[in-house]
Formats: sequence, structure tokens, C-alpha cells
Amino acid sequence: MRTRPLISALGLTALAALALGTAPAAPDPSGAPRDDDATVRADLARAYRATAKYHSVERAVADGYKPMRGCIDRPEGGMGYHYVNTARNNSTDPAKPAALMYEDTGNGGKRLVGIEFFVEDRDQKVATDDDRPTMFGQPFLGPTPGVEAGVKVHYDLHVWIYKHNPKGMFTEWNPNVRCPAAAAGSHTG
Repeated sequence: MRTRPLISALGLTALAALALGTAPAAPDPSGAPRDDDATVRADLARAYRATAKYHSVERAVADGYKPMRGCIDRPEGGMGYHYVNTARNNSTDPAKPAALMYEDTGNGGKRLVGIEFFVEDRDQKVATDDDRPTMFGQPFLGPTPGVEAGVKVHYDLHVWIYKHNPKGMFTEWNPNVRCPAAAAGSHTG
């Protein structure tokens, strides 16, 4: 009888519950469910289980995630390095984020800190938002123009499931994430 996969799955589920329980998001003023809602917690745990393998950047690259420009930060916080799998754009499946966010470890490596979902705006007009998606009880940010060539007007949702964000799990910028001075860039989205 093979019990190791079951023990590993149970351990991962317990770890996800502990990790997710330490960084609750602020209540959404629109009345959407908070991250303590059972469905939201189940979706967050699913995202955590599906992306835990991406603590290895090499595994992320092997699965189709490619680096997208340098490290992104601002005075109010950072997002880190984005690794993007455009085949997952427009997904609202918690197990299939379009981007993985990493921070520099200080010794040449990268540490997974969060995930991001990216959904293209249906009419490609920044002035309309009748197709705004929601996940985890949170409305996506946007619509936002693309920040580089080829990126369409879109909505996005950042989820800090691997690094605590004191501003909230779903806040765009994390003050606990900083880029190395030589790698810092800017982001307007």
C-alpha cells in the first residue's frame, strides 16, 4: 500500500490552510465574499496546490512560463519578476494562473511570492468594464492598457499566496517585495 502520496497531499493541504490563514484580505467594499468564505478558501487552496511546484523556476519554464522583462517595483511596493504563460491568459481557473511572481533571493536565485491572473478586455476599451471578471470573491483590476508591445487591454488579479502582503492578499503592490537596485523597473498597471 502506498501511503506517501496521501500523506504528502494531506500535508500540503494543511500547509496551504496555515499559509492562507495568515494573510487574510481586507473585506471587499462591494460586498463580495472575503477570503474566509469556504468557496474562496477552497479555490485558494487549489491555486496553492497547483502552483507549489513552481518554487522551482526551472519547472515553471519547462511548463511554458517565460520571463517578462525585469523586476517590477514602485515606492509603494513590488511585484517582482513575472514569468508568463500566455496560453493561460483569460483563464479564471484557480489552478491555471497566467503569471508567476518571483523575488530575488540575494544569492542569484528566485523565490515564488505570488500568482497573477490576466483576462483580456472583450471590447479593448479602457472606458468600459462590463466584462470585469472576479475570482476568490475579488473583482479584477482594470481595464488597463498593455504595458508593453503586444499586451492587450486587460484585467488582472494578483494573489500573494506565497509571501504575506500587509496591504491584503489581493492588493496589486506588495511592500514586502523589493527588486535589487540594478534590476528595478516600473509598472503602470
